[in-house]
Amino acid sequence: MKRQTGIFFYILGIYVFLQFAWWGYHLIELTEELKREPSEVSKRILMIIGEGLVFFLILLFGLWKIRSSIKKELQLTQRQNNFLLSVTHELKTPLAANKLYLQTIQKRSLEEITRNDLIEKAIQENERLEKLIDNILNASRIESNALKPVKTNLDLSELLDHIADRIEKRHQQKFIHRSIAVGIQSNADAFFIETIVLNLIENAVKYAGIEAAISITLDVDNVGLYMEIKDQGPGISETDLVNMFRKFYRSGNEETRTQKGSGLGLFIVSELVRIHGGKIVYKENAPNGAVFRITL
Repeated sequence: MKRQTGIFFYILGIYVFLQFAWWGYHLIELTEELKREPSEVSKRILMIIGEGLVFFLILLFGLWKIRSSIKKELQLTQRQNNFLLSVTHELKTPLAANKLYLQTIQKRSLEEITRNDLIEKAIQENERLEKLIDNILNASRIESNALKPVKTNLDLSELLDHIADRIEKRHQQKFIHRSIAVGIQSNADAFFIETIVLNLIENAVKYAGIEAAISITLDVDNVGLYMEIKDQGPGISETDLVNMFRKFYRSGNEETRTQKGSGLGLFIVSELVRIHGGKIVYKENAPNGAVFRITL
């Protein structure tokens, strides 16, 4: 139970105890006043009934609040369980793959091209593992308020081009359509921007695939500087929109889900945008897909 809910629970308990004590006092007084004028007795009864109604409403509100908090705790527990299941799988897969690649190189006499190919695959698996660990560490640092933006004057156009090049190199294919205005400068944190864009593009790759049209836009309009990451994947369902930026949240059942992931990517993105003082919104991409728009 959260500390806030615990405090509320104790306050409600003390209030209930004091209210019953107060009613007991009034009942004793009322017993004494039965010998007095009927009008005085009626007034006292009305006062007790009024206090009882207020007490009943406060008690109902308190029970609803506690129930709501317990429900949220159960949902968080479920998301944490899903996270543990997915992370266990995500950690074991690259480790097992790297072990196989290294054992193959060690035990067999391979041609240089084949050996280099296995080494490249091992590096890619290592990068995947590194990204997962970075996300876990970043989520922990966000929760403990340990992440603060260190803003410097950045060439965002150059930074976004560099990020797109890195992702295309990792997938060994040119697939990101770029609409990046040249020479856009901003007072921003390079680590924040890089983490945000990397997570959004990798999320698009995960759900839309590199065969779909994935694009990155950087420009300035009458509101200010903005970035957009678009894809033509399945998009996000109505039921998932409310929860998509929550920590550990992933659509579907973890035991039957085929998509990889930890449920931290969009949570980290939304929190870094917030800490940086920006805003992120989701909208559907016509005819299908997702658009994440970030304004700074």
